[in-house]
Amino acid sequence: MAKTAFLFPGQGSQFAGMGKAMADEYPIAKAAFEEADDALGFSISKLCFEGPEDELKKTENTQPALVAVSTAHCRVLMAEKGIVPDIVAGHSLGEYSALVASGSLEFGDALRLVRKRGQYMQEAVPLGVGAMAAILKMPLDALDSVLAEAGQGEIVTAANLNSPDQIVIAGHAAAVGRAMELAKAAGAKRCIPLPVSAPFHCPLMSPAQQRLKADLDATVFHDLKFPLVNNYAAQLVATGAEARQGLYEQIPNPVQWIASMRLIIAEGAETFYEAGPGNVLAGLLRNIDSARAVTPFA
Repeated sequence: MAKTAFLFPGQGSQFAGMGKAMADEYPIAKAAFEEADDALGFSISKLCFEGPEDELKKTENTQPALVAVSTAHCRVLMAEKGIVPDIVAGHSLGEYSALVASGSLEFGDALRLVRKRGQYMQEAVPLGVGAMAAILKMPLDALDSVLAEAGQGEIVTAANLNSPDQIVIAGHAAAVGRAMELAKAAGAKRCIPLPVSAPFHCPLMSPAQQRLKADLDATVFHDLKFPLVNNYAAQLVATGAEARQGLYEQIPNPVQWIASMRLIIAEGAETFYEAGPGNVLAGLLRNIDSARAVTPFA
């Protein structure tokens, strides 16, 4: 039987004004933003709806803002449209939104966790020490050798295995720069430095992982109402303990998005919704499997 999957975007999908039209149209979305404001003790809704952009881009703000918008969107899909997922996945930060949707995490707990996650990630590496870059259309079999040669005693690893045509790398700034040059020589079509404040999903994030552990351990995780495919191992998760462990492991490890989408498709998903702002995940899905498409939100 054909299944429905909800996909939840991560950092990079945010923009000033996101969620406002939805909150204006749907009382259930407006209520979700009010709940988010109460949980955080400040108006994350105002930041989503009005910006300013430079405040919204701060990692500690971006992360709860995206969880708020994604959760509001998910509630509209489920309560207003009557669409219930059979399986969920979230890209990096989006895994928290996916766990809220599945009933594993309480909305307020997820918002508070990701605000701390953003702070810890920002503080793990001094500004300018780390970097990230997108490598476009490089043969995947060349990736390991490029990263090994670029290291020279520093860290540079795959951070997001997004699609066959897009790999994001992260690590020390100089090592990322060397990897970009080597990737071009190995046949990459383009290498694009990313405007991020920290090198996410690489071993330089280990201090953030250790700091977040106490917060994760202190948070209640329920067993899931429907399964999630996690980032860290691209495996199906059904219990609260597995969900908590996945959020811990994802911080210094790459997002296995290609494998995650292939597993969701293998599990029978034929209808996909991107619950959150933008359409980044729709583009990645098309690139992973051209026969699949995200259904537009209407």
